[in-house]
Amino acid sequence: MQTTYCEIDLDKGRRDAFVYAIKNHYWYQMYIDDLPIWGIVGEADENGEDYYLWTYKKLEIGYNGNRIVDVNLTSEGKVKLVPNTKIQMSYSVKWKKSDVKFEDRFDKYLDPSFFQHRIHWFSIFNSFMMVIFLVGLVSMILMRTLRKDYARYSKEEEMDDMDRDLGDEYGWKQVHGDVFRPSSHPLIFSSLIGSGCQIFAVSLIVIVVAMIEDLYTERGSMLSTAIFVYAATSPVNGYFGGSLYARQGGRRWIKQMFIGAFLIPAMVCGTAFFINFIAIYYHASRAIPFGTMVAVCCICFFVILPLNLVGTILGRNLSGQPNFPCRVNAVPRPIPEKKWFMEPAVIVCLGGILPFGSIFIEMYFIFTSFWAYKIYYVYGFMMLVLVILCIVTVCVTIVCTYFLLNAEDYRWQWTSFLSAASTAIYVYMYSFYYYFFKTKMYGLFQTSFYFGYMAVFSTALGIMCGAIGYMGTSAFVRKIYTNVKID
Repeated sequence: MQTTYCEIDLDKGRRDAFVYAIKNHYWYQMYIDDLPIWGIVGEADENGEDYYLWTYKKLEIGYNGNRIVDVNLTSEGKVKLVPNTKIQMSYSVKWKKSDVKFEDRFDKYLDPSFFQHRIHWFSIFNSFMMVIFLVGLVSMILMRTLRKDYARYSKEEEMDDMDRDLGDEYGWKQVHGDVFRPSSHPLIFSSLIGSGCQIFAVSLIVIVVAMIEDLYTERGSMLSTAIFVYAATSPVNGYFGGSLYARQGGRRWIKQMFIGAFLIPAMVCGTAFFINFIAIYYHASRAIPFGTMVAVCCICFFVILPLNLVGTILGRNLSGQPNFPCRVNAVPRPIPEKKWFMEPAVIVCLGGILPFGSIFIEMYFIFTSFWAYKIYYVYGFMMLVLVILCIVTVCVTIVCTYFLLNAEDYRWQWTSFLSAASTAIYVYMYSFYYYFFKTKMYGLFQTSFYFGYMAVFSTALGIMCGAIGYMGTSAFVRKIYTNVKID
């Protein structure tokens, strides 16, 4: 029955806080057995002069067997906010039998009209068209152009030395002695590639698990799954990072392993702990308990690091030998001057536009479910978008690298990584648009919370795209130099 659970002394400060909340249509969200319920703080009269607080919460809980399957909240007991008075807050609970199955209890919270809107289907179709166009373009350019290049190079093979000296040699064959030269800063580069491969593996596994299991039915299950999968896939990071570092002639492999293992956890934990201090200062319910912080640090040192070590040792021994199709010259070849749009910096800036274009509609749905009250459940869409993103990224970086090598610039490793990773810059710029035009957030806590976690998300996405772009381009470069005759 109706029971009073607390009494509020309404001094001027508290009344002003309630009036502010009512004016700005504040809602609150609570959970009963993981089912969310929402209620509004109060309402103003028609003139906007008097403000009323809802003081009585009526909870109606539906049960099926021994499980809660339905929760409804009704707010009643409208009381006028008058300074220096006492307001009693009360609640009642009514239990009723329900026919809703326990597995279906979240169905009423899902919003098919939002997530399965025509625009969502259209954006996926649009992205697929872009993929077909890009793959066709890449195949046509590369097959036709490479065929011409191979024909020209084989013709040059048949010339005598005198004709060859007089001929105008140009193109990607000229840099065969430098194209497999180790990248600058190989330690950082290989750690980024290893981390990117791990993020891709985590994304793939978590999306597949989310498609099979309904992870949205339990609070925090998505995050728990992601942390567990990230720790379990640490050997992937060690394998790809360690083998690449060994192929590039790196000697300080233990340092590389430490950097690769802690690159992502340090970024995520550093941002989370910084936001956490602000949350503690504001007494927010989003503050992470100290015990959880210690547990995450323990996972890093006692699970991620040893598994990374296993992966690094496997990578160095199984695929750490530099088996390049061309010999690397002792002296680096000078890079000739080229047009401004062939400069690596320009290629890097332009490389992220098409990958971002293929995912930005999905970004809107993901942001809305993460920062608003929607529950994201269309993981099939997310899987399609991930596949599209991978294909577009690889196609774009291959074309960029081909143009770069044709301009006789052999610095393709960092260029292919950064041109794909620049997608992250466009995603972060989009998050600014979303913040100012789609949300009503303000104040230090909300702003730091939003931009802090968006920075982590964008950086992780950038590292993943960079690694995908580099791996695709690396296979392409190896392939074209395997097929050309070199003295």
